[in-house]
Amino acid sequence: MPARQPAEMAQAASETGAKKVHRTWDRVTVSAFLAGAYIAFGGLVAITVSSGLDPATWGTLPTLFTGAVFTLGLVLVLIAGSDLATGNMLLVPLGAMQGRIGVGDVVRNLTLVLLGNLLGALFVAYFLAVSTGVIGDAGAEPGSSGALTYERLAGIAEGKAGGHTAWETFLRAVGCNWLVCLAVWMSLAATTVSGKILAVFFPIMAFVAMGFDHVVANMFFLPAAIFAGVPDLGWGDALLNWLLAGAGNLVGAVVFVGTSYWYLFLRDQPAEPAQAEEAERS
Repeated sequence: MPARQPAEMAQAASETGAKKVHRTWDRVTVSAFLAGAYIAFGGLVAITVSSGLDPATWGTLPTLFTGAVFTLGLVLVLIAGSDLATGNMLLVPLGAMQGRIGVGDVVRNLTLVLLGNLLGALFVAYFLAVSTGVIGDAGAEPGSSGALTYERLAGIAEGKAGGHTAWETFLRAVGCNWLVCLAVWMSLAATTVSGKILAVFFPIMAFVAMGFDHVVANMFFLPAAIFAGVPDLGWGDALLNWLLAGAGNLVGAVVFVGTSYWYLFLRDQPAEPAQAEEAERS
């Protein structure tokens, strides 16, 4: 089956966004919990793979390794199927722009999905990252795997919590979700699993390598650091980062991807009644 063309991708994105709001709250919550856990898995393996790589020797290559393996998170989200807030920030508003759903539907869906993502990320951070010892702590023996992963996590979390101004964090979040949503957008062109994986790999690798801020990834990195006992890092720092990253992610999705492609391909293509009814039934 040939790949979809951009106009077809736009219609598919709009229909997908509309379908996402016509489900019961419990199904959305479970789906979002899974997505939060999947992104946390990507973050956990990224820490594990890139820990212990001295920048004096490796330069900036650790960020490339981090980005390359972090793509696991979005691959799991797209192929296994779940609701990730940053992707829904593109798809659900796009459905509203074409008149398939209302603004209230968008707000309710994004709020519920963000909550579910947070629960999934917290679960992995506490039970599978820290409680398992995969992420060590400050008391780990120097040079051990626990000490190396702890130091890597601490460096990432400290950079996200206090390494940038509020404006810088917001802009990094805009750039992040511009790339994430392009990954989601391009995956709609593919009709095979391998094609979807290839479509998402480079944009996701790029945003992580550049140090941009993804609100759901930060729902894993910052709590994991707090649970592991990284000093001078608290829940107030995490909440501020999530607010800034979430706002920037929303702008990146809606303005630079959703509105742009709505204008190019959907502005003169209102949803047909039959399509809207089908979406409501699904």
